[in-house]
Amino acid sequence: MQTEHTIVSKRAIAPDVKEYVVRAPVVARKAKAGQFVIVRIDEEGERIPLTIANADAGAGTITLVVQEVGKTTIEMGRLEEGDAILDLIGPLGRPSHVEKFGTVCMIGGGIGIAPIYPIAVAMREAGNRVISIIGARTKALLFWEDEMRAASDELYVTTDDGSYGVKGFVSQELERLIREGRELNSVTAIGPVPMMRAVVETTRLHTIPTVVSLNPIMVDGTGMCGGCRVTVGGETKFTCVDGPEFDGHGVDFDELVQRQSFYKDLEAEAAEGCRLAREHPEAGPKKRTR
Repeated sequence: MQTEHTIVSKRAIAPDVKEYVVRAPVVARKAKAGQFVIVRIDEEGERIPLTIANADAGAGTITLVVQEVGKTTIEMGRLEEGDAILDLIGPLGRPSHVEKFGTVCMIGGGIGIAPIYPIAVAMREAGNRVISIIGARTKALLFWEDEMRAASDELYVTTDDGSYGVKGFVSQELERLIREGRELNSVTAIGPVPMMRAVVETTRLHTIPTVVSLNPIMVDGTGMCGGCRVTVGGETKFTCVDGPEFDGHGVDFDELVQRQSFYKDLEAEAAEGCRLAREHPEAGPKKRTR
């Protein structure tokens, strides 16, 4: 019999990017677009936030897309189907604000393609015309193109190096649509901070309402630690309880970048140690199994 938080399936969808379908029936029943969970993979592990990329209430599962960039995500990459995640709590955060706006533009950059997907689905189900733009540095890093196409009325794909789709950035593709006179009633952008910032500056010039989903350092996910604080519209907000989505035009991106770099050296050191340990699995943490 499967235990709660068992990994039902796992597959690689891009270099160092894995898709996990995890048994979490309570979360799956309540999850809405834009929300996240916090996971801890073992007794010695840290707590990290992961966006719910999909939820199947009937099957009792949620989908998590994880990029192996830090110690915990690299260690999570060692887990296989049948293994269990020690702790998984959620859904956390405020759901995306979904209503019939008219024509909406969903923009996902890199790993941000995963969290933009459920929002695109929800927006379309609410009666909006959904135009989606997804992009990555190169073709190999793109994923879920078919899923995004199915969730959208129009889909545009970009790569920084031109290896697939249109050469350039997602913000440039957005600017092209605006120049062509496409009426956009709302924009949602999720991805690396520089990408979201570029989208925000583009839409600011045209006064298009824009939402971004932020992922600063987070510990408890309940607003107690204060680690995920950001400044929006001159006010301090806590991403875990006030977000993760905010008015992009009000976000203090300079502060966000600074706060995200506080532990950069320590994070790099821990990740490198984990990568070395991955070459010798017998030295890694013991897995929890069924």
